[in-house]
Amino acid sequence: MSTTLIGPFRQLLPLTGLPERGAIADEQLLVIPEGGVLVAAGKIVAVGKWQDLRQQYPTAVLEEVAGDQVLLPGLVDAHTHICFAGSRAQDFAARNAGKSYLEMAQAGGGIWSTVQHTRATSQDALTALTRARLDRLLANGVTTVEIKSGYGLNVVEELKLLHAIEAAADQHQVAVVPTCLAAHLVPKDFGGPPEAYLQYLLDELVPVIEQEGYCRRFDIFIEQSAFPAAVARPYLLALKERGFALTVHGDQFTTGGSQVAIDCGALSVDHLEVSGEREIAQLANSQVIPVALPGATIGLGCAFAPARRLLNAGCALAIASDWNPGSAPQGNLLLQAAVLATFEKLTTAEVFAGITQRAARALGLTDRGMLATGCRADLVAFPTNDYREILYQQGSLVPSRVWCEGG
Repeated sequence: MSTTLIGPFRQLLPLTGLPERGAIADEQLLVIPEGGVLVAAGKIVAVGKWQDLRQQYPTAVLEEVAGDQVLLPGLVDAHTHICFAGSRAQDFAARNAGKSYLEMAQAGGGIWSTVQHTRATSQDALTALTRARLDRLLANGVTTVEIKSGYGLNVVEELKLLHAIEAAADQHQVAVVPTCLAAHLVPKDFGGPPEAYLQYLLDELVPVIEQEGYCRRFDIFIEQSAFPAAVARPYLLALKERGFALTVHGDQFTTGGSQVAIDCGALSVDHLEVSGEREIAQLANSQVIPVALPGATIGLGCAFAPARRLLNAGCALAIASDWNPGSAPQGNLLLQAAVLATFEKLTTAEVFAGITQRAARALGLTDRGMLATGCRADLVAFPTNDYREILYQQGSLVPSRVWCEGG
């Protein structure tokens, strides 16, 4: 089997040996000076000092890196909505001018606006749009991304989105984890209450997804304006009984979603901007991974998720971009993570873990997010000799090279 030795890197941070939960001090980061990574067949074979690896593997093909470079595991963006058409620039302007969500919706904005644009767009065009956004993610160091449906809101259109996501994934280096968010809100053209719409999904959409294997994950937006907790719980339990993994949009504007996520054994609960001490304590006593979405805070001008308190309570905090056309159109994970760190006083180690290994676990993945033997050879190099520059420059330090499965 042919092996390739990549390096040397001025600093190599494998992000191994860190606690799975709770706070992380920067002193716990392992930093390997003049490091290298040995890869074969898309997997990491060994990590260590460049010269040591050269001696141990004398027949390895050398892929030498010039100049000052810092290496991290490829970034993992565990929450995005990048399969969509249209723009909500009018919403952003109206919100900043003081308009309420109801006023924007009455003027033709809001999620329903994106649904209408997306329904009017062909599957091939949606695939192209999604692929272009994957290009941007890859350029920013993201090697694994979760992509939700949720802008179709009926069987035909949701399947179109899932087809487009699948096609974009087949055409791209970035690893894609698809999630069905048909329970984004009750569509205006449904003509029934939330519980009837969820039953429609269970009866008509879920069997097709089961049969065709479009995804193994489901999400739901738990809010009084979308799906109240009491309505969401039986839907999620029915999906869990069918073997699907679960994630939840919860505690964004009102509490209750995080408790449903815990009750239903979800992998993660995402948003948490209004989570209080009760919700934080409950999450700390569960296996659910809280995912902070600073992009939504920046887009909406609301509070950040209580990241510091979640970590101090013992949670395994992940950080994701929530890239979507409405509340988080920016999509720059590193910038958002650096801003969250500033406001919530997160260590560099906590941020790096939150956008790599802990984010991977929020997707149910254990083979990435670290530079360790047997993991996917997903790597990202930054043009600096000091890893602290990566967050210090708040997203403006662009990766010099990204490897997906070693290539």
